[in-house]
Amino acid sequence: MIDRSTIFMMGASIIALLVVLELVRRRHLSEQYSLLWLGTALVMLVVGVWRDLLHSLAALVNIHHPPNLLFLLAALFLLFIQLYFSTVITRLTRESKEAAQQIALLRHEISQLRAEQIDDQNDHGD
Repeated sequence: MIDRSTIFMMGASIIALLVVLELVRRRHLSEQYSLLWLGTALVMLVVGVWRDLLHSLAALVNIHHPPNLLFLLAALFLLFIQLYFSTVITRLTRESKEAAQQIALLRHEISQLRAEQIDDQNDHGD
C-alpha cells in the first residue's frame, strides 16, 4: 500500500518535470538551466518513492529525523542556486558594461568621421 505522502511526492515531481519541459518547449527556460530543475525533480521523485534512501542517508550523517535532512539538502540547493546565478549575473553585468563602452567608442568615432566629412565638404565648397 502506497501512503499519501508518497503519492503526493510522486505527483509533485511529475508535475515539476512537466512544467520544466513545457517552459523549455515554449523557450521561457533555456536548456542550460532546465537540467538543474529536471535533476531536482528527479531527485524529488527518487526520494519520494524510495523512502529508505532518505532514512539511510539521515542515519549516515547522524540526523535523527529524516525530514530534517531533506530541509538541509533543500537549503543547500537554494544556496547553490543563488551562488550560480550570482556568478551568471556578474558575468552578464561585466559583458554589458564592456558592450556599452564599445558602443560609446563607436559612436564617438562616427561623430568624428561625420565632423571630418562636413569639414571636407566645407573646404571643397569654398
